[in-house]
Amino acid sequence: MTSRVLKPEPLTAAAFAPYGDVISCAAAKEQRSINYGNTVRFHDLARLDLTVGEGQPTVSIFRSSPVPRPIDIKIMERHPLSSQAFYPLSGRPYMVVVAPRGSFDPARLKAFLAGTDQGVNYHAGTWHHYSLALEDVSDFLVIDRDGPGDNCDEIAVENTRIDY
Repeated sequence: MTSRVLKPEPLTAAAFAPYGDVISCAAAKEQRSINYGNTVRFHDLARLDLTVGEGQPTVSIFRSSPVPRPIDIKIMERHPLSSQAFYPLSGRPYMVVVAPRGSFDPARLKAFLAGTDQGVNYHAGTWHHYSLALEDVSDFLVIDRDGPGDNCDEIAVENTRIDY
């Protein structure tokens, strides 16, 4: 079987819009001066969707180890009941792999190279790979749903890799 090779593209708000939100100062819909002019608030960066079925927001840190290159894509996941937001804390770029909501189609996988100052918020039901640290062990601030119900579907992927 022929392998599919994904070539990552830069992470931009426009390119990522079908899958979720890019969390960055550049993507802010509005900037507000607060704290007596000493702080700029980059407002409304992501649409969090966390309360379906008695869910509640939770804040965690995920510590991810890099995987060998080229990166083999073996599993994708989705959270049907909520969004899931990741923001890098370690000052390193990372890889984002997504596919549209609905029935999983490996032909529709896309890879994005996220910068050190860019987070992502996956819309509920968006297929995504777990966090892919690239250079070294990296921490991510994660905002997602905690609560009753099955909120993680996984599907195996074959013959797909990222080469960059």
